[in-house]
Amino acid sequence: MFNKLKNYFPLLCRVVLLSFVMLMAVSAQAKEQKCKIVATTTLWAELVKQIAGDKAEVQAIASPKFNVHFYPPKPSDVRKVAQSDLYVSTGLDLEAWSDPLLEAAGKPQLFRGGPRFVDLSAGIKLLEAPTQLSRAEGDIHVFGNPHYAMNPENAKIMAKTILTKLIEIDPENREYYETNTQSFLTKLDEKIREWKKLCSHCRGKEVISYHDDMVYLADFLGLKAEQSLEPKPGIPPTPKHLNFLENYIREHNIKAIVSPTFYSPHAPEKLAKRTGIKTVTICQNAGEVKGTEDFFKFFDYNIQKISEAVQ
Repeated sequence: MFNKLKNYFPLLCRVVLLSFVMLMAVSAQAKEQKCKIVATTTLWAELVKQIAGDKAEVQAIASPKFNVHFYPPKPSDVRKVAQSDLYVSTGLDLEAWSDPLLEAAGKPQLFRGGPRFVDLSAGIKLLEAPTQLSRAEGDIHVFGNPHYAMNPENAKIMAKTILTKLIEIDPENREYYETNTQSFLTKLDEKIREWKKLCSHCRGKEVISYHDDMVYLADFLGLKAEQSLEPKPGIPPTPKHLNFLENYIREHNIKAIVSPTFYSPHAPEKLAKRTGIKTVTICQNAGEVKGTEDFFKFFDYNIQKISEAVQ
């Protein structure tokens, strides 16, 4: 009997060793599994990548070719959210489709206010909070202007919001995330100085925007943006309002008309032709125009365009 067991001993050793190797491989694979993060926009996805680095797989929901107000989520977006560990959103009421998308994904932890929901508006000083709410005033945002992404200073606050949540769900990589955040903030401070120097000639000058989405970028650059082509938020330009703006441009020495890529250029170009001023198209999200896919390149592009238009 002993001799028979002795004959099987080498085989038994190989089986035990193979089992141990397989167990270690499975354990290593589980340890290296990346956090899956979904962001509502491409700009937020790029910001998350700055902090999460190679410890996460980051995807965006809304295509940069769409006005984020009106993005229509697809079944693939529902699956994407259902498989994610973290959901990063603008918050407020900018993305009206976001909450229905989360409900369709059916993952309560990701719901607004849940432990895996990241509201990037937390801590941001919001501008233009309405004093009264009325549909007669157009597409009013009840919490204030939600286009705070356009001021790069706000990214300092948002980066720390992302860092806090990443540490909460993945404490083992805390030091890695903190190092990435510090590197990002250092580069951001350098770029902010560069951008403000590039647009030092813009301070005190005035532009007209298509939609009321320039207020944060204008605040950052010291510009004024008190009028929009839309007579009220979400209301297309009317002949009466365009006539008003034609007189306003001449009386106030307006330098340029600023539009996002997804609005028709017809009204801005017509008004610019009648008044002799420039039009400029800027991005609202990373990748909206070729060369703006990266977080910093997004602002490089927009601020360069403003600098050239406001001379």
